[in-house]
Amino acid sequence: MRLSIDHHVHYRFSEPQARVVQLLRMTPSDTEWQTIIDWNVSVDCDARLRPGRDGYGNITTMLYVDGPVEAIELIVTGEVLTEDGKGRVAGTVEPLPPLFYTRTTALTEANDEIVALSASLQGRGMDDAFALGALVSEAVRPRERRTPKSRTAAEVLALGSGNVRDCAHLLIAAARAAGFPARFVTGHCLTGPHASAHHSAHCWVELHVEGEGWFSYDPSAGCHPGENYVRVGMGLDASDSTPLSGTRRGGGIEELDIDIRVAMSQNQG
Repeated sequence: MRLSIDHHVHYRFSEPQARVVQLLRMTPSDTEWQTIIDWNVSVDCDARLRPGRDGYGNITTMLYVDGPVEAIELIVTGEVLTEDGKGRVAGTVEPLPPLFYTRTTALTEANDEIVALSASLQGRGMDDAFALGALVSEAVRPRERRTPKSRTAAEVLALGSGNVRDCAHLLIAAARAAGFPARFVTGHCLTGPHASAHHSAHCWVELHVEGEGWFSYDPSAGCHPGENYVRVGMGLDASDSTPLSGTRRGGGIEELDIDIRVAMSQNQG
């Protein structure tokens, strides 16, 4: 499948800023199941863009804008050719060993209830990993509304509902409790819960099975990501792979509008 991504970010400041610095994790990499045909990051003002990679292997772009600046529009567009890997993850840049992804974080710490959820599945194989993903999908009802970024996996399970980020954090916590290395993945989805809202990227989870490698599961959809997904970034939790993060020098209030559109490319064969 050939997918086009159109990602617009508009910053507005109530007072002129002396400087704005942003770290962008918005550029996907080639993998076994996706090929980047075209990708472009542009800004509507004088800015410096410096490409790089972070410690997880994600492609990054540092954005530097010197003021005075009252507004910034960031435009990210591209086309990606995808295939259905049946949940398998291959061809990714892997600077860190799977063992690193057994680390817990404040957002993915497992309490007694999460441990109980995964108690019967102790990292024995692919079937157990898939069963764990299904258990989390059954335990949490997906919702489209935004939720606090500080919401922990334990709070998600107690509430029984959450957005795509919340579902991913719960699966990561349960997977690590069961002995699976697990990581948070960001990207885009043609048919995800935000497809009509145009306000958020998608996210899911990758789990490592010893002797088998990494495979992906989307707990908010209850399935393996297929050719309608574009993989962009990864980390221990959402804070490591957020598409936008940074600082500004100046007072006032910052407003951020995001519009993301994923569609089948007009150049589809």
